[in-house]
Amino acid sequence: MLNLSVLLEDSARRYPHRDALVLGDVRITYAELDARSNQVANLLISRGIEPGDTVAMSFPNVLEFPIVYYGILKAGAVVVPLNIMLKGREIAYHLADSGAKAYFCAEGTDELPIGEFGRAGFDATPGCRDLFVATTGAGAAPVGDGVTALDAALAGRPGVIASAVRGPDDTAVVLYTSGTTGKPKGAELSHANMVMNAVTANRLFDSNPIRRDTHLVTLPLFHSFGQTVVMNAGLSVGATLVLLPRFEADAALRLMVQESVTVFAGVPTMYWALLGALDAANRAGTADIVDVERIAGTIRRAISGGAALPVEILTRFADRFGVQILEGYGLSETSPLALFSDPERDSRPGSIGVPVWGIEARLVDDEWNTVTGPDRVGELALRGHNVMTGYLGRPEATAEVMRNGWFRTGDLARRDEDGFYYIVDRAKDLIVRGGFNVYPREIEEVLLTHEAVSLAAVIGVPDESHGEEIKAFVILEPGAHITEAELIAWCREQMAGYKYPRSIEFTTVLPMTATGKILKRELAGRV
Repeated sequence: MLNLSVLLEDSARRYPHRDALVLGDVRITYAELDARSNQVANLLISRGIEPGDTVAMSFPNVLEFPIVYYGILKAGAVVVPLNIMLKGREIAYHLADSGAKAYFCAEGTDELPIGEFGRAGFDATPGCRDLFVATTGAGAAPVGDGVTALDAALAGRPGVIASAVRGPDDTAVVLYTSGTTGKPKGAELSHANMVMNAVTANRLFDSNPIRRDTHLVTLPLFHSFGQTVVMNAGLSVGATLVLLPRFEADAALRLMVQESVTVFAGVPTMYWALLGALDAANRAGTADIVDVERIAGTIRRAISGGAALPVEILTRFADRFGVQILEGYGLSETSPLALFSDPERDSRPGSIGVPVWGIEARLVDDEWNTVTGPDRVGELALRGHNVMTGYLGRPEATAEVMRNGWFRTGDLARRDEDGFYYIVDRAKDLIVRGGFNVYPREIEEVLLTHEAVSLAAVIGVPDESHGEEIKAFVILEPGAHITEAELIAWCREQMAGYKYPRSIEFTTVLPMTATGKILKRELAGRV
């Protein structure tokens, strides 16, 4: 018997009065967080949600994320966290594909109307029975068939419940991901996957309840990195999570000082922005406003993932803050922690580290044969307690990447003579923009729905601030006329903000193989 919600429940029993969450001036204790999650569980059960049902949610880093997340688990249901930048039709796809019976979302803001897109997705998904919207301020409660304001729905619900009994191999969370072909797939992560990965993170970072760590939570919690390494791992040891809904370097630096932050996890672009903010303050003569010495005196762990960390940033951060950034590697399919810098050994810039506790790694060829020898390149394969049980409803896709417990990552890597791994290239065309995975074919398929577009190919191009940026090459229909700005604006309306191309090059021909496959490497060579 095992339920991922035990990570919260154990800390609530042991440290009921300790701050669990901080958002602005609001502080929530462990007892309060546990009770509010119990109310969510009671709400779901009253609406007919049964163990094993899927429930989706769309929240930024606000109080409702962990409250609803653990409430869904306590009811025995499966959590499906969605990217908050998805638009209506994308949400509808995820709700339908996951079979979600209920959906929670934030109302959002004028800049990011999560509630508006959420309602559009919900209305287009007949199988999803209930939508609960977390409103802000004194705005009018949402209305409509099956749509309820979350506060109203929770009012009067009991704050106690006996969490549903689940097995270690039962699915706890479905995280959507995809390769470069087809639509997003849901990686099924079991209660054992998620619990073990959180425990492994704490083991790796030497985190325990006695330390009373304070995490600055800037990584999106709907993403596997923030969800496991920060939220689940942190709450399991009674840490305090300081939530920052939208990353801004100046705000992050202020919170590091105000809350005496001890652990910071981010993607490389966040570290780049923090250093840039300090440089800007120096140029403006306001560097004294940021107490760098105090930050350096409290922060004990800096963690990076999601994309390769430039050596220059690693070195500069260590010089300014006195702490070495530890870099690692993982995927949604691996819960995500898989390889990481060894805190007991000298760091190796450019390396993703060594397998974490309980995980095996090897390099394989196309036929699953092991590639041996220092610095020989092969596809990275992983096996251990972190590997997903499979892709939801896609046995063929699962069989393509899994064999005898081993999971093919799709990334090409090499291993040095001391066992440290280095990513060499992506086996496919996946683009990583600011830590988010972007899948070219999905964008290409959207472009092809425009009446002026005949053919499209999407690639990633180097970008200083985001790591990679999205560029599209487009062949127009004969006689069609549209400008680059017009087509980009249309794309922006059709897909999440991190997905749409920032540049479009019109061409009359695309390089292809004899079989008609577009040669994207040749396109990349044009940039």
